[in-house]
Amino acid sequence: MKAIRLLGKDNIQIQEIPVPEISDDEMLIKVKAASICGTDVRMFRNGYTGVSEEHPLTLGHEFAGDIEKIGKNVRNYHVGQKVSVAPNFGCGTCNQCVSGRTHLCKDLHAFGVTMDGGFAEYVRIPAAAIAQGNVSPLDKEISYQAAALVEPLSCVYNGQLLLHAEKGSDVLVIGMGPIGIMHIMVAKVFGAGKIFVNDLDHDRLMKAKELFPDVTVIEGDVMEGLRANGVEGVDVCIIAAPAGAAQTASLNYMNMNGKILFFGGLPKDRENISINSNLIHYRQLTIQGCTKQSISEYRLCAKLVNDGRIPLEKILSDTYTAEQFFEAMDNAAKAKGLKHVITF
Repeated sequence: MKAIRLLGKDNIQIQEIPVPEISDDEMLIKVKAASICGTDVRMFRNGYTGVSEEHPLTLGHEFAGDIEKIGKNVRNYHVGQKVSVAPNFGCGTCNQCVSGRTHLCKDLHAFGVTMDGGFAEYVRIPAAAIAQGNVSPLDKEISYQAAALVEPLSCVYNGQLLLHAEKGSDVLVIGMGPIGIMHIMVAKVFGAGKIFVNDLDHDRLMKAKELFPDVTVIEGDVMEGLRANGVEGVDVCIIAAPAGAAQTASLNYMNMNGKILFFGGLPKDRENISINSNLIHYRQLTIQGCTKQSISEYRLCAKLVNDGRIPLEKILSDTYTAEQFFEAMDNAAKAKGLKHVITF
């Protein structure tokens, strides 16, 4: 089978490797679509611990397909079933796992990160991932390409769920990449009032306006833009970009009791920022972090997409064959378009 494999820093190859064998407690999925994530770009540029030419890794943690084979001990699934896969699974016995937060397990495993992932024609699903519910059945209506995007969408959903924002809250989303666009979609599901968007890239702001004509675009100084639109601050601010300066500045944009979401991490050499703690104190602000998603959040997001509540097809820029992977990766690395999907 074809597989897109990381062999070290700046070293990805399309290789022919054997189709994985499965045990009686595992399943084999025939991948139909897998999307490129910023994590894939970073692993390509920087390499990843333990990955080398002697120990290559098949990338890809956002994928969907059909069940090709099932071990005799696996229940509640069938061959030919359309599924997507939540990429993270834990030990199953720690406090986080038994509370349903398997994505927060210290002994976390992840497709395309710690084990072979979805940039291949077939992927083996181990027993632990099946037992924890990572394989999510899909309805016929959802496309494989949209199903592959359920993973980042559910990360976005997890972040906003943690905010506990009230309906009607005015929301500012900073960063109009694919994640920022998803934050607009999820904010609408949660009943946001006015939605303001900001980015340094004019074209991305115009794309957001094209997709969602009801959002208010702010270019340049954010506070000036908010005041020009009749508000002195927002109730929720989401920083959907790896920008420490935006995180620092966000405190200034907030109303009393405002909620701020730092979505995603910063580069290791710039992970420390300074903030005005008096703004947190006197405005009673909440700063929330988030990472990954629970299985229940993943499955709920799959349902929201399938039911047409969240139109993920809007952020599909292009689809590529496996042989076109390097073109897709280059476009993703250069932030051309939104989501780039490999189809098999």
